[in-house]
Formats: sequence, structure tokens, C-alpha cells
Amino acid sequence: MSVNSDEQTGRRRMAAVLAADVAGYSRLMGSDEEATLAALGRARAVFRDDVDSHDGRVVDTAGDSVLAVFDSVIESVRCAVSVQKNLATLDSDVPDEQRMRFRIGIHFGDIIEQGDGTIYGEGVNIAARLEGLAEPGGLNISGNVQEHVDGKLGITLTDLGEQNVKNIAKPVRVYQVHTGGSPKAAPAATSNRVRWAAAAVVVLAVAGVGVWHYAPTLVPGFGQAEMVLALPDNPSIAVLPFANLSDDPEQEYFADGLTEDLITDLSKIQDLFVIARNSSFTYKGKPTKVQEVAADLGVRYVLEGSVRRTGDTVRINAQLIDATSGHHLWAERYEGAIEGIFEFQDQVLDQIVANLAVELVGADMAGGSGPAGTDVVAAYDALLTGRKFARRRSPGDFSRAIIWFEKAIKLDPNYGSAYAAIAGAYWNIVSLDWHFSVGTAWDHAYERMLTNLAKAKEMPTGYAYAVSTEILARHGRYDEALADAERGLALEPNNPEIHISKARALNVMGRAEEAEQSVHRALRLDPHHKPDYLRVLGHALFHQERYDEAVDVLERVIGLQPDVREDFVTLAAAYGHLGRTAEADAMIERGDRLYDEYLGYPASVQETGMFWWYGDIYDYDQTYLARLQDGLRKAGVQEGAGEPQRLAEYRALMSKDNGTYTVEGAPKITVTEAKALHDRGVVFIDVRNPYSFQSGHIPGAVFLELTSMLSEETLAEHVGKDDEVVFHCFGQYCPYSAYACAKAMTWGYTRVYHFESGYPAWEDAGYPAEQSPGM
Repeated sequence: MSVNSDEQTGRRRMAAVLAADVAGYSRLMGSDEEATLAALGRARAVFRDDVDSHDGRVVDTAGDSVLAVFDSVIESVRCAVSVQKNLATLDSDVPDEQRMRFRIGIHFGDIIEQGDGTIYGEGVNIAARLEGLAEPGGLNISGNVQEHVDGKLGITLTDLGEQNVKNIAKPVRVYQVHTGGSPKAAPAATSNRVRWAAAAVVVLAVAGVGVWHYAPTLVPGFGQAEMVLALPDNPSIAVLPFANLSDDPEQEYFADGLTEDLITDLSKIQDLFVIARNSSFTYKGKPTKVQEVAADLGVRYVLEGSVRRTGDTVRINAQLIDATSGHHLWAERYEGAIEGIFEFQDQVLDQIVANLAVELVGADMAGGSGPAGTDVVAAYDALLTGRKFARRRSPGDFSRAIIWFEKAIKLDPNYGSAYAAIAGAYWNIVSLDWHFSVGTAWDHAYERMLTNLAKAKEMPTGYAYAVSTEILARHGRYDEALADAERGLALEPNNPEIHISKARALNVMGRAEEAEQSVHRALRLDPHHKPDYLRVLGHALFHQERYDEAVDVLERVIGLQPDVREDFVTLAAAYGHLGRTAEADAMIERGDRLYDEYLGYPASVQETGMFWWYGDIYDYDQTYLARLQDGLRKAGVQEGAGEPQRLAEYRALMSKDNGTYTVEGAPKITVTEAKALHDRGVVFIDVRNPYSFQSGHIPGAVFLELTSMLSEETLAEHVGKDDEVVFHCFGQYCPYSAYACAKAMTWGYTRVYHFESGYPAWEDAGYPAEQSPGM
């Protein structure tokens, strides 16, 4: 960051900075909180004694961290070596898996020291990155520290080469310090296989135990505009939610929509770094200081404003502030008819481009219409109203949102953003199984999603490509998915949702290291990110067999969002690989409890508790699945759980094309053919979830929910192996009926039919149906 004077920001000087934290701290706390806190207290005392005896000063001990500063580089390294030796003997009687091990990094560089003793600056940031690269119980130093200590302290150094670390422009030369034993072989100089902690973007002195490294937090004691997140190389900006000054609080949606569209349009500028809407809106309705916001989000510039709307007239104020100086660079005001709002948005964009000295790539960023993608103000207003409902994320609100999005299309049939909004709404509905709540069949919601997505891609937006990437990956069209992700990023390089969609596709393809890079980009663009971002990161780390790091990430995900069953399975598998079976058992129990709640009745883990996970990730990279299964076995889940040993047999019979499934030897039948078989008394097996079956099903159909009830034994109770049998579920995009067919054929059933279009087609045809409320 830039500073105006030492009087304002503190004294600038060169110093040696020592940063340390506990490896696996969350695991230790989860295992025995009281013992861990006691051990942490003893370790802090060791640090304080050693730092004092080596003429240093402890700056902070927030959470599980230690931050210290030294005038002498040599004394800083002597101190770190002494600390690690003393810590190694501190709790020698404690079992190895319960020992507290610190990672330490030391860098000699420029810092800024305030009157209260707080330090910050690049010297602190690099020390924190070096700590993250260190082994548990180890010590890493930077190249300029090595220049001061080499040959003077009787220590052995291993050159780890130049490492690219987060938010540091140039690679950092890293050396590993050995105080005894044989040094490990150095990795390749260009290696990017760094620990998750090394990619953290906050300095070591994060406030509070359990704060996730990517959660932006001001370091305690920081003054004005200190950057916890390092400034990007490009001009960086956050747009705060415009205040609604209208007498009518219902006009809030208009102020929010204007803010969102300014963020979206700014995100299209290649040379600009723009914080995502999700993070900007965390300040909505809160008293904020621009400089603190900029420090929190790691940006230099902040745009803020207000909106007052009365009928068809509107007054808008906007101002751009350089947060490092507090200076207002410019202010813009519009007052008049609402039809002039697009011109005002253009003026704001032009002023930002001019003042930040960036190039506006592509004079027409909105596809031939106004900044919102339309020249019809009423259509724009309808879109903003729909977004208001969609943000609430409930089934009823999604229904209302779709009505408004459809109204926007009626007003402007070429409104690409509205088509994308409908596609996104239906994508949420099918993903969350909310189709009943919005009054449609799952298959119908899926078709509407695809239809609107196709229209959206004719007039593309970044959001349209984000949704498309997800769908194409789900359909197994991975190359096309990545191509659409790149198209989306070409339009909106600052859109974190596209980076996350790309990361998901890369994970599914087995390209986990690339997926991790995409997630990191999304996390920086959206510091107040959703738990799902970390979930994608956890999968990428698990896929790379970095199980300690995956555990740290997934524990945080579950802490933020404890109702996603799949997270407990992945975490249990990671624990299994690490030999932490007791913790794995706890995760399996919690996951099964959620699964029981989903089903509405108890399900045995050893028979069914894991299979839903395998079914949901049928298209996942097979190496990932093998690691998942192996971790579960090591965690104590029996081989029979979910029949992982037979998955290869099932998949050998199955193929997928554009989202639909074919099973070799199980012919697909139409709804007319299904009716004829039903009239002949052929057994129909419904493998949907219980709620779907209760709401409506084919008369006489046998309910054997795929993941908890369908087994070789239960199927044999209803049909012989030489009898005809029909399997069906939600419709042609549902994998469960295909799985059921493959399972039955593997078990020796010879006359299996795949009713692909399933119950939705039966209902659409007007054939008789039954309900089983309270089943």
C-alpha cells in the first residue's frame, strides 16, 4: 500500500520478523480443547522467554499465532532454533498425535511500526508466507535472512528454491533450517505445491481462535487503512451498496440493483481488480469507514453513493475515494427522469476508467444496449425486482423472482441478463430439490433451465457462462465446460462465480492443482466468500492427497454450513487417511444423522450411509473416488457400505451423453410402452426420494429409494430374476434409475427396462397416479 507520511502511518524501518502458528490447531482443539489451550499457554511462555533473551519483542499472540520482531537478523534465527528445541522437550510425555508443533518463518524486510508497537507491511506478509511453507516443528527463512546467517550459526540450510507465494509480486527464495538430522531433499525450484496455510492472505496475527485464514480481518492494533490483504498490482476497487434515501423502503431493490450492475460492468474491465458483490454487500446497512473497508477487502479505491427514487424521477450521487489518502477523486450526480439512469451509469464507468488510468477493453461492454444489457428501463426495473426475491433463496421467493424475470423478457425479448437469471433460478431449484415447492416436476424445471440458458448464451453474460459451465460439467462435457468458463472470464475476469465454476469442472476432470488456483482467485475477489468456495478447495486438496490441509478446510466448511451431508463423508475419508478414526466415526455419525433426516427414517450406515455420495458424484474423476473409498475403508467403514467394490461393475454398463444415461442391456422405453407394461402387471420400481414418492407415483409402484432401500435382497422380495421389471425416477436427466438398472443387471436380472422419462412423463400423459401421504 502507499502511505503519505510516517507521521500518519508510523515509523518505517528494516527489521527481522518472526511469524509462527500451530500446525493442525483445529484438530487439537477438536480432540481436547482444555489440554490444547493449556499446551498453548506453555508454548507461548517458551516463545516469550526465548524472544526476550534474544533481544526481540513479541508483537502479538492472537489465536494460535505468535508475531515477533528483532533488530538483529542473527538473533531472530537463534531465537527460532532455540524455540523449536525447547518446544520439542516441553511435552515429551504427550502422545505424538497430541503434540503441539509450531511452524516458523523469518524474513528481513521493510516494516511500518506504529506508536503502540503494532507492525505491518511486506516484511510481515512474507514472514507469514514462509511460516505457511514450513514443516510442523520446522523453520523457514527467506533469502535475505540466509545472506546474514549463512556460515555463522552452525546450522544446515536446504535451498527450497524460489517460491511463488500469494499476493507477493516476486518469487521468494526460501531456505529450510535444520538443527539436527538429515535434511530432506529440496523440491523443484518452481514448485507450487505449497501448504494451504502458505496461500493464506492474512498476516499471522489474525484476531481470534478459529478465524479462517481467508476471512479478512484487521490485525489488532492496526490504525487507518492497513492492508491485511495485500494490494493487487492492478488498480483495485470495491463498490459499497448505494444507500436508499427514498421515502419508500421498498425502493431498496433499486439501489441494490444499481450497485450490482456497476460492480458487474466494472468487473468486465481487464486491467481493474474488482471486489465481488457478495463481499461488498456485507457492509450494507452498517456504519463503515472507507479506509477500514479498503483495508478489510485489500483494495485502494472505494466507490460509494446514494439513491433517492420518487415515482419516475431519481437522484443519484456517487463518489470515488482513494482510501490510502482519504481523498475524494471525483463526485458525480444525476437528477431527473429514470430513463436517464443508463447514461449516468456510463458516466460513472467513464470517470472510474479515467481516474484509475485503466483501459476500457471493448467500447460496448453490454452487448449493444445500455449498461444493464437493455435499453428498456421497465425491463431493467423488472430484472432488479426479480433479483430482490432471488437473493432471499427460498422456494417461494424463487417463484416470484421467475415471474419478474419473465416480465423483463416480455418487455425486452433480447434481454440476455433476464434469460440468464431465469436459468440460474431454475438451476438453484433443481440443485436444491425445490421443484415441489415451486409447483413443477424436477424434469420440467431442468428443461426450463436448459431452454433459458440456451437463449442467454445467444446474448451472453458472465453469469450465463457460469451456469453453463456447471451444467456442461454435470453432463460430462468437460472440454465444453472449460471453454465456457474461459468465455465467461473473457467477459468478466473479476467474477468469482465463474472462477469457482471453472474449479468445479477442473476437480471433476482430475485437474486438482488447476482447480485450487481458480479457487484462490475467487477467494481473493470475494474475501467474504460463501462456504461453497472452501468446499471446492477442500475437494481439490483432498484430490492432491494433502489431507491435513483438506481437513482444515472442511472443518471450517462444516462450521459455516453444517447441513451438507457430503462434507461429512469427505472429511471422514480425510480423517481415515490420517489415521484419525475416532474423528472419522464422529463425522460418519453426523452425516448419517443428516441423511436420516433427509429420508424421514433411519438408515444403516453400513448398508447405505455412504452410497448417496457415490451416486451424486458418478462423473467425478475415478482417482478421486478411489481415494475417497480408501479413506473410508481406513476410517472403518466396511467394504459393503454403498457397495464400493461393485461400482466399477455398475459403471461398466452405464454411459452418459449430454446429461442422459444409457444402460447396456436395459432398453429405454417410452411413456406409452411403460403404460402397456403397467397394464400387463409388470412390476415398477420407483427409486426417487420418499417425499417425491409420497407426493405422487405410478399406481402399484414399489418404493425402493436407491440409496437406502434398493438391495439385492429387497428387490428379490418383489420380482424374480427372470421377470420383467421397470425402474424409473425424476426424468431423463436423473441418474438413479440408470444406476438401479445397472445394479439389477449385475445381480442377474435379465428383463430390465429403463423408463428414462419417469414419473414426470407419466403425469404429463394424464395417466392415473396415486399419493401416499404420511407413508
